[in-house]
Amino acid sequence: MSSGAIDIDEFENADADEFEERNDTERIVLFLDKNDDRAWKAATIAEQLGLDTDAVSAILSRLKERGLVRHKRPYWAITDDEERLQAAYRLHRHYETADEQYGEERLEDLQTDEMEKVQ
Repeated sequence: MSSGAIDIDEFENADADEFEERNDTERIVLFLDKNDDRAWKAATIAEQLGLDTDAVSAILSRLKERGLVRHKRPYWAITDDEERLQAAYRLHRHYETADEQYGEERLEDLQTDEMEKVQ
Protein backbone atom coordinates (compact mmCIF):
# COMPACT_ATOMS: atom_id res chain seq x y z
CA MET A 1 0.00 0.00 0.00
CA SER A 2 1.29 3.46 -0.81
CA SER A 3 2.13 5.75 2.10
CA GLY A 4 0.26 8.44 0.18
CA ALA A 5 -3.11 6.74 0.69
CA ILE A 6 -5.70 6.42 3.45
CA ASP A 7 -8.80 4.32 3.90
CA ILE A 8 -11.79 5.92 2.14
CA ASP A 9 -13.92 5.72 5.30
CA GLU A 10 -11.25 7.66 7.20
CA PHE A 11 -11.21 10.20 4.36
CA GLU A 12 -14.99 10.56 4.30
CA ASN A 13 -15.31 10.98 8.08
CA ALA A 14 -12.45 13.46 8.51
CA ASP A 15 -12.66 17.21 8.92
CA ALA A 16 -11.09 19.22 6.10
CA ASP A 17 -8.01 20.16 8.15
CA GLU A 18 -7.66 16.96 10.19
CA PHE A 19 -4.77 15.45 8.25
CA GLU A 20 -2.61 18.55 8.43
CA GLU A 21 -2.74 18.49 12.22
CA ARG A 22 -1.40 14.98 12.78
CA ASN A 23 1.74 14.93 14.85
CA ASP A 24 4.79 12.89 13.94
CA THR A 25 4.06 10.10 16.43
CA GLU A 26 0.56 9.64 15.08
CA ARG A 27 1.82 9.67 11.49
CA ILE A 28 4.39 6.97 12.29
CA VAL A 29 1.86 4.73 14.06
CA LEU A 30 -0.65 5.12 11.24
CA PHE A 31 2.04 4.39 8.64
CA LEU A 32 3.16 1.21 10.41
CA ASP A 33 -0.41 0.13 11.04
CA LYS A 34 -1.44 0.60 7.41
CA ASN A 35 1.69 -1.24 6.30
CA ASP A 36 1.50 -3.99 8.91
CA ASP A 37 2.63 -6.65 6.46
CA ARG A 38 6.18 -5.24 6.47
CA ALA A 39 8.95 -4.21 8.86
CA TRP A 40 10.78 -0.96 8.14
CA LYS A 41 14.11 0.73 8.84
CA ALA A 42 13.75 4.03 10.68
CA ALA A 43 15.43 5.86 7.80
CA THR A 44 12.88 4.44 5.34
CA ILE A 45 9.97 5.46 7.56
CA ALA A 46 11.48 8.93 7.82
CA GLU A 47 11.87 9.13 4.04
CA GLN A 48 8.30 7.93 3.41
CA LEU A 49 6.87 10.51 5.84
CA GLY A 50 9.25 13.38 5.11
CA LEU A 51 10.63 13.38 8.66
CA ASP A 52 14.09 13.53 10.22
CA THR A 53 15.59 10.06 10.77
CA ASP A 54 16.82 10.87 14.29
CA ALA A 55 13.37 12.12 15.27
CA VAL A 56 11.74 8.96 13.88
CA SER A 57 14.23 6.77 15.78
CA ALA A 58 13.46 8.59 19.04
CA ILE A 59 9.70 8.28 18.51
CA LEU A 60 10.00 4.60 17.65
CA SER A 61 11.95 3.98 20.86
CA ARG A 62 9.19 5.63 22.92
CA LEU A 63 6.55 3.62 21.07
CA LYS A 64 8.49 0.43 21.80
CA GLU A 65 8.52 1.28 25.54
CA ARG A 66 4.72 1.54 25.34
CA GLY A 67 4.45 -1.79 23.53
CA LEU A 68 3.06 -0.26 20.33
CA VAL A 69 5.88 -1.31 18.00
CA ARG A 70 8.27 -4.25 17.72
CA HIS A 71 11.96 -3.96 16.97
CA LYS A 72 14.54 -6.35 15.59
CA ARG A 73 17.56 -4.30 14.68
CA PRO A 74 17.42 -2.49 12.28
CA TYR A 75 13.71 -3.08 11.52
CA TRP A 76 10.54 -1.77 13.13
CA ALA A 77 6.96 -3.03 12.83
CA ILE A 78 3.62 -2.25 14.44
CA THR A 79 2.70 -4.36 17.45
CA ASP A 80 0.91 -7.63 16.83
CA ASP A 81 -1.12 -6.99 20.01
CA GLU A 82 -4.34 -5.75 18.40
CA GLU A 83 -6.01 -5.05 21.76
CA ARG A 84 -3.12 -2.86 22.90
CA LEU A 85 -3.13 -0.95 19.62
CA GLN A 86 -6.90 -0.42 19.74
CA ALA A 87 -6.64 0.77 23.36
CA ALA A 88 -3.96 3.27 22.30
CA TYR A 89 -6.17 4.55 19.47
CA ARG A 90 -9.12 4.93 21.88
CA LEU A 91 -6.99 6.74 24.45
CA HIS A 92 -5.66 9.05 21.76
CA ARG A 93 -9.20 9.88 20.56
CA HIS A 94 -10.34 10.56 24.15
CA TYR A 95 -7.36 12.85 24.72
CA GLU A 96 -8.06 14.74 21.49
CA THR A 97 -11.73 15.16 22.44
CA ALA A 98 -10.80 16.43 25.90
CA ASP A 99 -8.22 18.77 24.40
CA GLU A 100 -10.87 20.19 22.05
CA GLN A 101 -13.33 20.65 24.93
CA TYR A 102 -11.00 22.03 27.58
CA GLY A 103 -7.91 23.25 25.76
CA GLU A 104 -4.44 21.82 26.28
CA GLU A 105 -3.55 24.01 29.27
CA ARG A 106 -6.79 23.20 31.13
CA LEU A 107 -6.44 19.50 30.28
CA GLU A 108 -3.05 19.37 32.00
CA ASP A 109 -4.73 20.72 35.16
CA LEU A 110 -7.38 17.99 34.97
CA GLN A 111 -4.93 15.06 34.65
CA THR A 112 -5.03 12.58 37.48
CA ASP A 113 -2.52 10.02 38.69
CA GLU A 114 -4.64 7.37 36.96
CA MET A 115 -4.27 9.18 33.63
CA GLU A 116 -0.52 9.31 34.11
CA LYS A 117 -0.39 5.49 34.51
CA VAL A 118 -2.30 4.92 31.27
CA GLN A 119 -0.02 7.10 29.22
